[in-house]
Amino acid sequence: MLKIKKLTVHYGPLPALKEISLEIARGESVALLGPNRAGKTTLLLTLSGILETTEGRIIFQEEDITNLTPHQIVSKGLIHIPQGRHIFPTLSVYDNLQLGAYTRKKEKEGIKKNLEEVFLLFPRLMERTGQRAGTLSGGEQQMLAIGRAMMGKPKLLMLDEPSLGLAPRFIEEIFACLKKMNQKGLTLLMVEQEIPLTLSIAHRGYLLRNGRLIKEGSSSLLLESKEIKELINL
Repeated sequence: MLKIKKLTVHYGPLPALKEISLEIARGESVALLGPNRAGKTTLLLTLSGILETTEGRIIFQEEDITNLTPHQIVSKGLIHIPQGRHIFPTLSVYDNLQLGAYTRKKEKEGIKKNLEEVFLLFPRLMERTGQRAGTLSGGEQQMLAIGRAMMGKPKLLMLDEPSLGLAPRFIEEIFACLKKMNQKGLTLLMVEQEIPLTLSIAHRGYLLRNGRLIKEGSSSLLLESKEIKELINL
């Protein structure tokens, strides 16, 4: 579904990513791991069209999407939930969800069906449809961010630190929902510091360090690797 070929990205004169190549198959759940400043968020921002590629290609569903605009990329089904959630705090839960479907305005029946699916996945959101999003708890805001992304009908969903700042019970609930979504066929690419939990729901993973890809493999093999054990114990 996604192929990244020798991707290099610069922040000013400094390379943030250096010749990254990876692949994600349809229906996979893939973890993107690494210490702080490894380049994980930079990679997601580049795939989303927010940062420009210096060199290399991004191929999504056999189409070259390198340096397309963010709204063009979203419309193709590659959707990014950024770190910090970035919901619209003054708008209601319902309005936040509707904004997730902004590329599909003419699909009224499809949007209605997707909204019902989001409420099945996150019943708390249905109970709070008229509530201002900024008054939700951190865990509920993360549910809203995921629900809003699902309203865009993602083919591949990218998540940046979905557990950040959440209470343990919410983390477990969020990851259980992500696992369920993947089992229903949604392809996932996850950046996350909760490494054992992430690898428990991922099929494979990639390890970044200093903007370079240094290791890849199945979740079970990565969990036993020296590099991942060192990262967990940092």
